[in-house]
Amino acid sequence: MSKKEKIQSEIKESAQKIWLAGLGALAIAEEEGSKIFKTLVEKGETFESTAREKMTNVKSKVNESKAKVEEKVDKIEEMVNKNVSSVLGKMGVPTRDEINQLTKKVEELMGLIADMKKDEAGSSKESTTSKSKSKKAETPQ
Repeated sequence: MSKKEKIQSEIKESAQKIWLAGLGALAIAEEEGSKIFKTLVEKGETFESTAREKMTNVKSKVNESKAKVEEKVDKIEEMVNKNVSSVLGKMGVPTRDEINQLTKKVEELMGLIADMKKDEAGSSKESTTSKSKSKKAETPQ
């Protein structure tokens, strides 16, 4: 073999090896890529479940805090109502219940007064009628 043919053969062999090395790299990249993809999916699933747990915990804590705040607001509202009622009582302002009781009593009294007026009107008519009858009887015809 001549030197020229020998060089050509070596170049051809080197090119073949480079080609095979490239195919090998592609095969390894495909295998490793699949492994990496599977690993990423597994990590993603783990992360997702962990994130869901954390979200559930956060929601639970928010709901607990909300309940505590609502409880505190109710207590504060009750205290404010008591204090306002106390101040109004000291000022002599009647409560709603006292006003309702007074209204009922006034309505009862108004009913009694109306009944008394009816009775008085009825007895006035009777006495007027008896007076006119007795005047008619006294007058000579």
